[in-house]
Amino acid sequence: MNAKKIISDYIVPIAIAFILAMAIRQFLFYKVVVPTASMSPTIKVNDQLIVTKVYNKNSLKTGDVVVFNSKELHEELIKRLIGLPNDTINITEDGKVYVNGKALNQPYVVNNGGKGGTYKVPEGEYFFMGDNRSDSFDSRYWKNPYISWADIKGKARFTVYPLNRLGKLK
Repeated sequence: MNAKKIISDYIVPIAIAFILAMAIRQFLFYKVVVPTASMSPTIKVNDQLIVTKVYNKNSLKTGDVVVFNSKELHEELIKRLIGLPNDTINITEDGKVYVNGKALNQPYVVNNGGKGGTYKVPEGEYFFMGDNRSDSFDSRYWKNPYISWADIKGKARFTVYPLNRLGKLK
């Protein structure tokens, strides 16, 4: 086998596949592994999720499960989006959450609890909580409870592992 044939049959296709894989991960979607139970029961420890990149602020909605970088904690986190820019969040002692005075329907919360309080979300920033409220280190506990738009990476869309949980994230 000559060198030209090896390059055209093996090296070029492998290089193209590598470049395509890197472009897809950089611009479209990627996989994350969840390390904690803060989003249980929606997401369990070691679940593997597909996350789609977010490019439009208007595509973010209250209730979305979002992956973002926490500058305060120096790590990537996954939490439920509770407050959009300019929202006022009120969390009562019994764990009820109100956004701009309206009670938030949260069927995904099973273990309610944790810190209450009132938060006014600044322009260009977002407020997050875990679904496992009694065991989630989230916006309620951070020194700066808000995450900037620039730190939002994407929305969690699908569970791909374990296979018995395969499907669209709710």
